[in-house]
Amino acid sequence: MSTSQLQILSRREVEVLTSLSRSTLYALVGRGEFPTPIRLLPTRSVGWSKEEVEEWIRARMAGRGHG
Repeated sequence: MSTSQLQILSRREVEVLTSLSRSTLYALVGRGEFPTPIRLLPTRSVGWSKEEVEEWIRARMAGRGHG
């Protein structure tokens, strides 16, 4: 992937995209079950790779039962 295609999502955008609450999101990150956020600034500013979040969603969809 070229850097021109790289997109960073805010926490709120990740919450909307996944339908996860902030607490659930960070619990999953803490357990290594969700992509780790990217620190954007030395302070509290973080974001997530859109590609990694979408891959996580696709993996959930692929793992669901059929029938």
